[in-house]
Amino acid sequence: MKCTTLLDKIYEFDGRETLPLRNRLQIAVHVVLCPRCAEKTVRLENVRDMLRTDFLPPPPDIADSVMALIRAEASGAAADMPFEEGELSPEVPFGGWVATGLIVLFSLATSFMGMDFTSVAADQGSSFLLPVGITIGVVVTGYGALFIGSHLKELSARFRLH
Repeated sequence: MKCTTLLDKIYEFDGRETLPLRNRLQIAVHVVLCPRCAEKTVRLENVRDMLRTDFLPPPPDIADSVMALIRAEASGAAADMPFEEGELSPEVPFGGWVATGLIVLFSLATSFMGMDFTSVAADQGSSFLLPVGITIGVVVTGYGALFIGSHLKELSARFRLH
């Protein structure tokens, strides 16, 4: 068997199905006799193992967790949940959002005080300041929208707007 046809068969085999016994024997004999093909097959197996374990994690089996939630809901254990039915609990507490917002605001305000910023702004003029202003506006608006959207119920209760 030629090296090219052997490597074509090896490359076409993806590990999910088994090669016929005749092809496996031909590959085994050729790999023993040809050190170049043996090195390539070892590299290919190493790459396949890396892809299988490192880069492409196995798909999560969520069937068990979904069935456990369904059984808990059917048995009435859903009443032990810390939030009301139909309401999503915020992942970040209110104080964390406020602290993060203050840090973002402080970092945006102090970005204009750097030595490089003033020299670039002086050289480039409005062609530099316009994208900076748009970026700052998008960051502040996006952060505010996320903050208000995720804590709307808390904010309306705090300011007595309900």
